[in-house]
Amino acid sequence: MPDLKARFGRLAWLWLSVLVVVIDQFSKAWFEGHLGLYEQIVVIPDLFSWTLAYNTGAAFSFLADHSGWQRWLFALIAVVVSVILVVWLKRLGKGDTWLAIALALVLGGALGNLYDRMVLGHVIDFILVHWKDTWRFPAFNVADSAITVGAIMLALDMLKSKKPAGDKAHD
Repeated sequence: MPDLKARFGRLAWLWLSVLVVVIDQFSKAWFEGHLGLYEQIVVIPDLFSWTLAYNTGAAFSFLADHSGWQRWLFALIAVVVSVILVVWLKRLGKGDTWLAIALALVLGGALGNLYDRMVLGHVIDFILVHWKDTWRFPAFNVADSAITVGAIMLALDMLKSKKPAGDKAHD
């Protein structure tokens, strides 16, 4: 019987990707069922609100004002990136837990938004961070948050110092 860990590598972390997709989709469905489009519920005055917004573009509504071709472009990018992330995840070693979590978060976020884009034609956003009426960060969702946290973890992983192979004898 083949060793399952050797065969699947760090793919066990896909449970985290599935969890992100489930939380993302349930939260989007809840807010879509309880808020009207662009309706706002203030949670922390002048700072944090729930809202319902549809984004046909990418991050920060990039290309949202185009005719619809961007839906397919962003879907294709999400599929390609997802395949790359799964292959990368599978090839990780036993000590790469931090990196596995980062990749699983990005993958879960990408798949959550891909589902929206393919099924609905837009991504549902509902988290709004703002400062009074003078500044608003574009609305976002759980999938976007997972992608952001995963990307920060990836960046930190790249920045952390790795000991050269020759230094292991001195540990």
